[in-house]
Amino acid sequence: MNRRHALGAAAVLLATALLAGCASPHYLQLNPQRSVPVPQAGNGQAVTVAAVDERDDDVVGTRTGSAMSTAVITVSAHELVPHLQREAERAVRDMGFSPTTQPGSGQPSLTLTLQHLGYERGDSQPVIDEARLEAVLEVKVTNQGTTYTGTYTSRRTQSYALRPGRDANRRMLNDLIADALDRAFSDPELARLLAR
Repeated sequence: MNRRHALGAAAVLLATALLAGCASPHYLQLNPQRSVPVPQAGNGQAVTVAAVDERDDDVVGTRTGSAMSTAVITVSAHELVPHLQREAERAVRDMGFSPTTQPGSGQPSLTLTLQHLGYERGDSQPVIDEARLEAVLEVKVTNQGTTYTGTYTSRRTQSYALRPGRDANRRMLNDLIADALDRAFSDPELARLLAR
């Protein structure tokens, strides 16, 4: 009898732990990296580069799709912006320019802005759920009184039978932002205006 109670208690504890794990928040540290070639346009000219996160909230969504869920997914702007800054500087360097964070008189500038990062639950089917992810980047280039602004959106739908864990969510969001970075910095208009 005591053994049966002990096994029952162990089963309840295990179920509680599993449910708690499903409802736990994910704090993700992302490190997205551009992977496509960029247009070659510079001859070592200095370009002021800045990265900005203009999202209203560090929370990108919930793992359950419910607005009231405690299973929130958080990506800190404070941690993400330095990675975006590094990728923007690397892209500008690969275009043939010399990136700097210091503004200069008459110096061209490039500002990379994360406008949106979202993670929502998509359509559910028997046994299969899906997550819908979206990243929106804006790049603004200014040179000699001319400004060019481009908006680059990356969307993904990920189907799953088991809800993605922390590592899977980190990988999906890294890939999502990396795709948006690829779209942004392969835009020939950015390099063309910087080189003017």
